[in-house]
Amino acid sequence: MRPTTLSSLTVVTVIASALLSAAPASAETAAPGKDGWEPATPTRPYDYAAGARCDFPVHTEPIVDEVVQKVLDRRPDGTPSKIAYRGDLVIRVTNTDTGAYYDADAGGSAIIDFHTDRSQLWHVVGPVLVGVGENNGNLPRGEYRIDGIYTLAISSTGYRTLNMFHGSTDDVCSRIG
Repeated sequence: MRPTTLSSLTVVTVIASALLSAAPASAETAAPGKDGWEPATPTRPYDYAAGARCDFPVHTEPIVDEVVQKVLDRRPDGTPSKIAYRGDLVIRVTNTDTGAYYDADAGGSAIIDFHTDRSQLWHVVGPVLVGVGENNGNLPRGEYRIDGIYTLAISSTGYRTLNMFHGSTDDVCSRIG
């Protein structure tokens, strides 16, 4: 018996269907508590020294954060193991040396599997902002706006592996450098 492989189109269709069925259709249906959707933990601002993400120091801070979440699966002890996220999220990325900034739309929809070893697997449709440290991912060091249909595996050590089915990566450091 030969192993079954999925085509890229099949994978894209499966991920998109799962995200669309888990995500609310509008802000009205995303109201806290309705259909299990509730506000997600607010996105925190971060500061990175020169060389950590970009060649210069960077500050990231949400300027719009309307992300909601829905727990899709729990472990026997009650901790979430699979959560869907959706909602508007815009993160301002600032070069703190020059004041130049870029407002990154990071409001994609995602289903994230949280594993007991603290690793994660993100199934994403749309944009997110992803930082990668030196030798810490299959992308070079940087701050990226990733958009499209893709998975992002984050190991228990923080190593990021992007598997792009369709879409693009935008180097935010080059926009504000």
